[in-house]
Amino acid sequence: MKRRQLCLAGGLAGGLVLLGSTRARAGGAAASSPGVAQQGAPAALPTAFTGAPAVPTVLKQPALQTARALGAAMLTVTRAGRRLVAAGERGIVLLSDDDGGTWQQARVPVQASLTALRFIDERRGWASGHLGVMLRTEDAGATWALQLDGTRLAQQVLAAADTETAQARARRLVAEGPDKAFFDLDFAGTRGFAVGAYNQAIESRDGGASWQPLSARLPNAKNLHLYAVRCVGEQVFIAGEQGLLLRSADGGESFSALASPYKGSFFGLLATRAGSLIAFGLRGNAFRSTDGGTSWQKLETAVPVSLSAGLELADGTLVLLAQTGDLLLSRDDGQRFERRAATEPLPAAGLAAGAAGQLVIASLRGLKRLPNV
Repeated sequence: MKRRQLCLAGGLAGGLVLLGSTRARAGGAAASSPGVAQQGAPAALPTAFTGAPAVPTVLKQPALQTARALGAAMLTVTRAGRRLVAAGERGIVLLSDDDGGTWQQARVPVQASLTALRFIDERRGWASGHLGVMLRTEDAGATWALQLDGTRLAQQVLAAADTETAQARARRLVAEGPDKAFFDLDFAGTRGFAVGAYNQAIESRDGGASWQPLSARLPNAKNLHLYAVRCVGEQVFIAGEQGLLLRSADGGESFSALASPYKGSFFGLLATRAGSLIAFGLRGNAFRSTDGGTSWQKLETAVPVSLSAGLELADGTLVLLAQTGDLLLSRDDGQRFERRAATEPLPAAGLAAGAAGQLVIASLRGLKRLPNV
């Protein structure tokens, strides 16, 4: 089966840009990332572990401090207290303390592209992205420390493998090197989860201090890409390609597959304060559940392009972001959405609201501030 391209963020998985690495589903050649050597997938599982590939240079070099960072491709943006934090290509992280009016660059220890951000308070946060990178900050994003990368994660999987089949798969993972991206992460109390390409998933049980492999517990036999994860109390939801929807009712100890209303890719999940769950993705498709994912209702979005991000504002307004920069607004907990067309097309990837209510869009052309909705 032919693998469609992976993009820098789950919300951009429709193919706007390819800067990260991927392998073909059935032993094809790898797509290349600037500055990163890639290997094709082996035709068969190795019979013995012969060592991992060299660590890519971008995992050993800090993100370049440059005035051009303001024009870099930004893939995600979020709030840390009153501060806005955005992240994107080549490890660039930008900070704003005036609702997106001005930005300054943070110090990041790697040049891997970053696709997801999550803060649990105004100072403590995490960023994940390509090459299996997980970064942590304790100063509101000003500086970051590398916690994990794909090479170390593969070694963890190998150490945890307890059957011959699991060990063979783990040796293959080690041999492939850190070529798999994370696309999303979320926290609920001391439990954290990150998901990504080819069923890559990890969890933390100590508030993000350490991370362990999770993939073996997911019912995802095809190793489909996992684009979104959301924690709702003790429930954990994961969405991915080919309509994949997974749910845990015990805080991530075990997962089961949900009956999916759609066979296309889901790029995001939005859990509302009123208790609804909205799954959205390819070609403007979005579905709403009010019973924890057991049943779904199709939403009319009136957009033909993929939806890349979702957000609930302080007043309860729900906002979905299309890859063209169009906004979909709902003031009834997602029962109906109205379209607000972008003033100009924008290859949009992420969405956040400043402390004063202004929306900020992360896009492949940098960051754009919008008026209040």
